[in-house]
Amino acid sequence: MSELAVFSGHANPELAAAICSELSVPLLPTRLKRFSNDCLEVQLQANCRDQDVFLIQPLNTPVQENLFELLLMLDAARGASAKRITAVIPYFSYARSDKKDAPRISIAGRLVADLLATAGADRVLTMTLHSPQVHGFFSVPVDQLHALDELSAHFRTYDLGRAVVVSPDLGNAKTAAAFAKRLNIPVAAAAKERISDTQVRISALIGDVRDRDVIVLDDEIASGGSILELMQHLRAGGARSVRVATTHGIFAGESLKRLAQEPDIAEIVCTNTVPMPEEKRLPKLTVLSVAPALAEAMRRINCGESVSALFYAEPGEARAAAAE
Repeated sequence: MSELAVFSGHANPELAAAICSELSVPLLPTRLKRFSNDCLEVQLQANCRDQDVFLIQPLNTPVQENLFELLLMLDAARGASAKRITAVIPYFSYARSDKKDAPRISIAGRLVADLLATAGADRVLTMTLHSPQVHGFFSVPVDQLHALDELSAHFRTYDLGRAVVVSPDLGNAKTAAAFAKRLNIPVAAAAKERISDTQVRISALIGDVRDRDVIVLDDEIASGGSILELMQHLRAGGARSVRVATTHGIFAGESLKRLAQEPDIAEIVCTNTVPMPEEKRLPKLTVLSVAPALAEAMRRINCGESVSALFYAEPGEARAAAAE
C-alpha cells in the first residue's frame, strides 16, 4: 500500500481500531477541543501531507455532533495538504431523508452529501444506505458496501431446512431476496405503510411462513416499530421461530429491550457499524464485526483496485468483478 493515514472521530473508535488492526496500520490520534462558547475544534495529530487519508466516523447518536466533528476533520485534513481524503461513514443516518414527501421540508440527505464534499471529502465509503437513491446525491465517488456476507455466514451455522427470509417492507425485498439466495432459502415480504417515525401499519404478508423458522432482515432498526408490528403477522401466519437481522442496530431508547422481551424472537443480530454500549448487550443480542470488510475496501481504494467485488448483491457477480 502507498502512504496511508487513518484517523477516527469519537463516534465509534472501537470499530476504527479494529479496522486499523485488520490493515496493520496505526490509528492516528485526533484531538477534539470544546471552547467555553461551545464551539468545537479538531486537530489531526499526525502528518497528512501527501498522504492517503481515511477519516472514520459513523453518524450515530449524537448525530449532529458527530457530523460536525467529521466536517471539521475533513477541513483539517484538506488544510494539512492531504493527497486524498476518504470519509469512511459506516452508518449514514441522513439517508432516511431522501425525498420531499410533504410541503416545505428539507432533504437532509442531499444537504449532508454537499457538506461533506465542500468540507474536503474526495470520496465516501459507507455501508447499507437506507435509501439507495442517496448514492446519487453525492458529487464525489461513493463506495457502498453491505453486510449480507457477514450476516449470511452467521445464519449458516443454523439448521435452515425450514427457514425463510422475511423483509419488513417491499422496498427492502430486493436485498432480502439477495440474502435468501445466499442461504438458499425462500423469501417473503410485508406490505408496510409508515404512519410516523415510530409507528407503521402492515396490511399483508406476502409469502408462506407457516411452520417455518423466520429470519427477518432489515437495513436498520431504530424504534423497532416495524419489527413489533411484523411479529403480529408472523404469529398469525404460524411461524415456528423468529430471528431478527439488521446491519445498523440503532435501537433507540428501550427498543432493544422490547424486542428481546418478545418470546417468539430467539435472537437479534446486528453489526458494529454503530457502537453498542454494555447496557444494551442483552443475551439475545449478537454483534458481528464489519471491520474486515471496511478494511479490505480501504485497502483497495488505497491500491487503486476494484471495490465493486465487495458490494455487488449477487455472489457470482462479485466473483466475476474480482477476477477482472
